[in-house]
Amino acid sequence: MDYKLFRAINQLTGRYSLLDMLMILISNKVRYVFIFVLISMLFQNYSHKKVALSAITSIVLSLFINSAIRLVYFKPRPFVKHRVGILIPSKTDSSFPSKHTLLVFAISTSIFLRERVLGSIMMGLSVLTGFSRIWVGHHFPSDIIGSAFISIFTSSVINKTFNQFTSKLKSL
Repeated sequence: MDYKLFRAINQLTGRYSLLDMLMILISNKVRYVFIFVLISMLFQNYSHKKVALSAITSIVLSLFINSAIRLVYFKPRPFVKHRVGILIPSKTDSSFPSKHTLLVFAISTSIFLRERVLGSIMMGLSVLTGFSRIWVGHHFPSDIIGSAFISIFTSSVINKTFNQFTSKLKSL
């Protein structure tokens, strides 16, 4: 099922050069938009700083989980085991979880939990980023879904922890 869904998406590569270029751009560069938004939030009011610090904590924890998973589990990338369309070169390390997807979902979820409008836009960009990683041939859909789940869960736990911590500080 995972491979069939991957093929349904990836077989479209090479048909529409403009769409291929857009997916390459999203896959490679959109994460910098997320980093820019995160850094700009650090230099705004206290509420935005709190969101940014929550997102940074979530990123660190998500990347730690990523490293732990990669120590015990290896999943070959789609182009290693199958003949697929690959638009940009990639490492042959483990396909699961997707670091790009972890990063963008950690940031977008942290923002969404406090700033719904901006968070919704960022969440949409996160979904597009994950989709683009399948399109360019680097990840299976389960890699993207699993990575999104890890980051959403991590960001939710961090957000709840931050809320409890700041409410205790206010009560002092």
